[in-house]
Parts: sequence; C-alpha cells; structure tokens
Amino acid sequence: MRIVVDSREQAPFPFRGQRYEGVTVEVGALPTGDYSLSGLTDKVAVERKELADLVACLGRERERFERELQRGAALDAFAVVVEASWHDLAAGQYRSRLNPHAACQSVLAFAGRYRVPFLFAGSRAAAEYMTWGFLRQYLEGARKRWKMIAHAHDNEITS
Repeated sequence: MRIVVDSREQAPFPFRGQRYEGVTVEVGALPTGDYSLSGLTDKVAVERKELADLVACLGRERERFERELQRGAALDAFAVVVEASWHDLAAGQYRSRLNPHAACQSVLAFAGRYRVPFLFAGSRAAAEYMTWGFLRQYLEGARKRWKMIAHAHDNEITS
C-alpha cells in the first residue's frame, strides 16, 4: 500500500510500526485532501484536521473549506479525519469565539450537504489509524471491483 501525503501537509502521519507494515509513504501534490493512494489520487482522499484547524475552517476559512469539500464529494471516497473528539468540539475546547453549537451544526450541515463523513478520532494516533484504515478499505474494495470486472470480461470473451 503506497500512501501519498500532500507536500503541503505540515504534520504528516509517519505510518510506522507493526500495524503499518507494508505501507510506504511518498510525498506529492494532491489536488484534494492531505492523504491518498498512489495511482488513485483522483478517486480517494482524506483531509486531516486538528481541532483548531477545523474550527478555523468552520469560521473565517469557511469558503475555502467548502471548496475542498466540493472537490472531495466528487471523488469515489472522501473523509475528513479530525484529531479530536466530538465532545471536544461540542464543549468548545478550542481558542475561538465560534459558538460550539454553531460549530457542531456546521459540521453536520457539511456532512449532509456534501455527503462527506467527519470522523472524530479523539487523538492524533487514532486519526492516523483511521486515515490508514479508510484508505485501506477503499483499496480492498477497489481490488474486489477490479476482479469482478475482469471476471465478467473473461466470461464475455469465452461466451
């Protein structure tokens, strides 16, 4: 599994350790998101957010973030992985004047409007795991779809 990390990602996940055995990481320019899969950057991506970054995206950087969500919604699979818990957001455990209720409602509105899941991991380590797992599950599903297509094609040829 080759994970592409966007070259602008400021604190990239290392994907090191036994759990991530077989994962290689390459740096590249991604059109959408912070993480994707080599050869599938036009199909799947994950946008990583620290809580402070998410809150900024719900407030003063909202228009830019919505454009990112629009691009993500056009992919086969896209998720926003947050390195904090939903409780942290709802309790306003961030430095901003943004009302916690408004922040939560914005996340729910974006999730519904763009059909993009927001995965609240609760910690950086859990966010790394969720990012890897999301990309891994997409890759496994894609491999199964490709096998089914190849099998159907082979059956058409022999019929």
